[in-house]
Amino acid sequence: MKFIFSQMAFFLAQQSNRRNIRFMLRFALFVIVLVLVYSVLFHMIMETEGQKFSPLTGLYWTLTVMSTLGFGDITFQSDLGKMFSVLVLMSGILLFMLLLPFTFIRFVYSPWLEAQSKALTPRELPKDMDKHVLIVGSDNTALSIAERCRQYDVPYALLIPDSALALELYDKGYKVLLGDLDARSSYEAARADKAALILALHDDLKNTNIAATLRELAPNAPLLASASSEASADILRLAGCTYVYRFSQLLGEGLARRVFSAGQESNIIGRFEGFCIAESAAHSSPLVGKKLRETDLRDRFGLNVTGIWQGNQYMPARPETVIDEGAVLLLAGTADMLERYDRAFTSHSGAALSPALILGGGRVGTAVAATLEKRGIPFRIVEQKPPLVPMDDGRYVLGNAADINTLRAAGIDATGTVVVTTHNDDLNIYLTIYCRKLRPDIQIISRSSMERNVASLYGAGANLVMSQAGMSANAVINLLMPGRVFMLTEGLNIFRVTVPAKLVGVTLLDSGIRHDTDCNVVAVRSNGASTVPPDPRKPLQEHDELILIGTSEAEKVFMDKFYR
Repeated sequence: MKFIFSQMAFFLAQQSNRRNIRFMLRFALFVIVLVLVYSVLFHMIMETEGQKFSPLTGLYWTLTVMSTLGFGDITFQSDLGKMFSVLVLMSGILLFMLLLPFTFIRFVYSPWLEAQSKALTPRELPKDMDKHVLIVGSDNTALSIAERCRQYDVPYALLIPDSALALELYDKGYKVLLGDLDARSSYEAARADKAALILALHDDLKNTNIAATLRELAPNAPLLASASSEASADILRLAGCTYVYRFSQLLGEGLARRVFSAGQESNIIGRFEGFCIAESAAHSSPLVGKKLRETDLRDRFGLNVTGIWQGNQYMPARPETVIDEGAVLLLAGTADMLERYDRAFTSHSGAALSPALILGGGRVGTAVAATLEKRGIPFRIVEQKPPLVPMDDGRYVLGNAADINTLRAAGIDATGTVVVTTHNDDLNIYLTIYCRKLRPDIQIISRSSMERNVASLYGAGANLVMSQAGMSANAVINLLMPGRVFMLTEGLNIFRVTVPAKLVGVTLLDSGIRHDTDCNVVAVRSNGASTVPPDPRKPLQEHDELILIGTSEAEKVFMDKFYR
């Protein structure tokens, strides 16, 4: 009963709904008056035929005829009476079968359902809620951040202005708050002044409005906004944003780090807690054909082989794993260790001296190019929109990347790496398949906009796939919990945890982490210093931190096994 009253209160609070009710009342009054007029006329015509009936009988006849039931127990004998019956019947069809259902659905039933949906969706967070993440957005990035918050038990709420979308996400299990983005009351209901972080994930103009509205209520609340350009980033900072991230630039930099550069054996793709994560292709090296335990990389260089890429498949490193010709080793160690490793082996022969090929010259593509330029790696960009192609820059090729002539003009026959950066996943899948057919031997790195398309891109032949949503989520988690997670590629992360109570006093050899979870401990941090690689025979201490690498599934298995 209380829920019904709350729905009615919400329904009547809308001015449009009150206007609809007034219209329906006028319509109902019109129908009632018409029925009464017909009833009076019924008696008048019946009297001309010499028949008399009670007032209730006149109302009964009028309603049976207008509703097309027509029992036939009371009929007119004269032509005038029959014509009147036809008039009553036709007006009944028009009113009861056409106008009344349409009017009721349009002005009562649909608004009531909408009010019911809005009443189901929360409009206010609990008054005692604090230290939460308020996500102002509903795109893939926002939902990915929400998923990551759930994974790390960080309280969060999605602020969404659209009631249908809010209810849809609420039904899917997301914590949703319904409210207008430019209303101070929405942020008051969201307890924005008590939030650990507020995220504005709309376009630059709306993010500026969000920042200005929020600062009226919470001048010091930490606010992070996404920006499409450096100019927009400056304006957002002036509007009061604490942090401004260009997520497309972060994605471009991440994609560029995965490009094999010529002249070196290992390719550093990330730095974490004082050590490096690098990739090294085994092609034509003395490692091919050996088992990992036979390579002796730990004793010779101090390096830890944390995993192996075989084509587009990531495999956890195990002592009995055999290194194939096409394998790419994932190494963890300090920069000095990697330098000694590089000196011991020949240069990576798979990385051509010809430019890397970037398909797409948008924000992500230009960020890839800028990062490659800093690394000293030549590149070519294929872009079909003339405004995005600078004049007199030979590194740009104007044309459609799906055209074989354009790809050949850009150097597809000689390149060692293709980076697919368009924002259309369908096109990315198409281009990945096309480039893989043209060059089965090259490295293909692709961007994914939707997480559900990651598997399709791998199936199309991509060696590595990265998404803006995944990188954005990791950036937010690292802001909340510095150094907690680092994404190497979509679905493969480095993450840091405190030693579980179950493993205190247990050595890594006896922990079963690698065997039971497919995660690999790359370092142990104790008393502010990281040990790389960790001593597998040293017992873990209570306040130590483990730095692990594994897929998203392996990370969940680890968390469930040791923390649940």
